[in-house]
Amino acid sequence: MIELLALVKKFGDIVAVNNLSLTLAPGEFFALLGPNAAGKTTTLKILAGLMKPTSGRARICGFDLETHPLEARQRLAFVPDFPFLYDKLTPWEFMRFVGQLFQMEDFRIKHSGHELIRRFHLEEFAARPIESLSHGTRQRVAIASALLHDPEVFVIDEPMVGLDPQHARVVKDILKERSRAGMSVLVSTHQLGVAEELADRIGIMHQGRLVAVGTLEELRRHGGTSGPLESAFLALTLNGNSPPDTQTSPALL
Repeated sequence: MIELLALVKKFGDIVAVNNLSLTLAPGEFFALLGPNAAGKTTTLKILAGLMKPTSGRARICGFDLETHPLEARQRLAFVPDFPFLYDKLTPWEFMRFVGQLFQMEDFRIKHSGHELIRRFHLEEFAARPIESLSHGTRQRVAIASALLHDPEVFVIDEPMVGLDPQHARVVKDILKERSRAGMSVLVSTHQLGVAEELADRIGIMHQGRLVAVGTLEELRRHGGTSGPLESAFLALTLNGNSPPDTQTSPALL
């Protein structure tokens, strides 16, 4: 569902993403972790087609984002860390707009849109201008709208930003439910608890490279710890650790 093949992205002399390769299976929930400036957001923007790699390939459901961008984007939803919404529209108008962009039929927009508004507890806000909504409510509108066309691949950067505990739970449950139904989910987050609770596999980026990938237990072994994910994360990213040799790292897939 997602294929990253020897992906490299440079900004002048700065290497933001360094030879990153990763494959996600259908229905897999994958969490991408890393310190600031590790290359996570750059990787997601390449996947969303917002940025071209310096070298390497990115594919969504088998479609190359450079040679078949429309086919890839039709199967993808992307929610950035600061999603753009049209402030003068209402959430319902924005969802209709998104549905029309994906050439959805009106009855499907109406049916799926009302169900998502209900699931995300947006009924009382559906007819209000987006500019009047709180940050957390806008985040829920962005996520609900991204799910409207039933994407096969869902990519989201910092999904819990601005959400209170009740609505963070709602978002977690819906994304996990969609994942179990076959949608591949790639989440980039600084919240280790989100990865620990939801992810089938976890990847850790450091200095532009994917230094380890595996289940929580595999990352614990790779980090030389039996404690929480935080311990493995710190072991792999602090104290000037350099990315391990991909041929000798048992957790790197």
